[in-house]
Amino acid sequence: MPPLITYEEALELGQIDDHAEIEALIERAWAARVENFGDSTDMCSLVNAKSGGCAEDCGFCAQSRYAEADTPMHAMMTPEQILEHARAAEAAGAHRFCMVTQGQGLSKRDFENVLAGARLVAEKTNLKRCASVGHMSVKRAKQLKEAGIQRVHHNVETAESYYDEVSTTVKYEGRLRTIDAVEEAGLETCVGGILNLGESREQRVEMAFQLARINPTSVPINMLNPRPGTKFGDRDHMDPWEAVKWIAIFRLIMPEALFRLCGGRVENLGELHSLAVKAGINGVMMGNFLTTLGSDPEDDRAMFEELGLNVARQPDNGAHPRPDNRSGWLDGESPRTPVDDLIDTRVQDKLWNPEEQLRRVKKSAVPPRPDGAPNVGGAKDSAPSPNRSGGLELVQVEGEAA
Repeated sequence: MPPLITYEEALELGQIDDHAEIEALIERAWAARVENFGDSTDMCSLVNAKSGGCAEDCGFCAQSRYAEADTPMHAMMTPEQILEHARAAEAAGAHRFCMVTQGQGLSKRDFENVLAGARLVAEKTNLKRCASVGHMSVKRAKQLKEAGIQRVHHNVETAESYYDEVSTTVKYEGRLRTIDAVEEAGLETCVGGILNLGESREQRVEMAFQLARINPTSVPINMLNPRPGTKFGDRDHMDPWEAVKWIAIFRLIMPEALFRLCGGRVENLGELHSLAVKAGINGVMMGNFLTTLGSDPEDDRAMFEELGLNVARQPDNGAHPRPDNRSGWLDGESPRTPVDDLIDTRVQDKLWNPEEQLRRVKKSAVPPRPDGAPNVGGAKDSAPSPNRSGGLELVQVEGEAA
């Protein structure tokens, strides 16, 4: 489906700041969301399967070796550890589960761990399966598909015209090549970006239309949660009304894409979370994010249900990567399944928790950023977290920091 508004109309909508006008825009976006998805939802949870020591210079990320922020670290999880986190995500009510690793590529050994973890999650849970493992070839994308992965996440991060301000070591063209490889392998794509990196309103519109041309299945919407000691460490959070406005504009530009609220949503949206969902959101990243805390899964489910949206899952949820809005399924209520009875009745102590399952390591030396820009906001003023793992022992991999 083509965009519901033109480039010029999007630019005009980007200028509005009156709350009543934004609310009218939200109603337009809500109508587009309901027309394409009915009351269905698509709730995701992730695990940071390998963290820290990234060689890239992305200006928003504390995992970068160029950031002065304490480095959140642990070694590559074993397949069994990945499965434990997937089971906890399922018990928390997630529909899908994403395995995420740092950096722009994995060693053969680490990639085999991801494949083995994906096979276990496909065999032992009723979750849809996603992976975010950096750049890849068509061959690796096909291996992921054979292991049971249904969708691959790989963001463009921002508009092409602003991209060099965000990263210089990871090329924009390389990101597009990975997205092409994922599509060639027959996998769904999950491609989005981050708002409030310093881009202009015009560049936000540029990014939205670039995403529309890519035509991903899923679009994660992140808002910068500034990490002290990174290039963008001193930026303010977005005004929540401004954030909601842009979600609605993106929805009108990409009416058929699955929209998910991800990193920074807690800090930037605050009490407007529910209004952001009305602006066109299909689901959220439930629980926590890669290195920061999120919100309670129970609160997320309640927020969607209060808007009349259905967070239940179908018995064959894991077999279908798209949400439960297949032909005929929007008539009547979705049936409860045995796994729904697990929600809130099962101990979720293994749900991914970066405050307990990461070590925050102070850097002894930080190389200059390749773009010459300073890190700002100061190093994170907190002691390293205890080396706890929520019951999961993190295994030291030779040659890598745990």
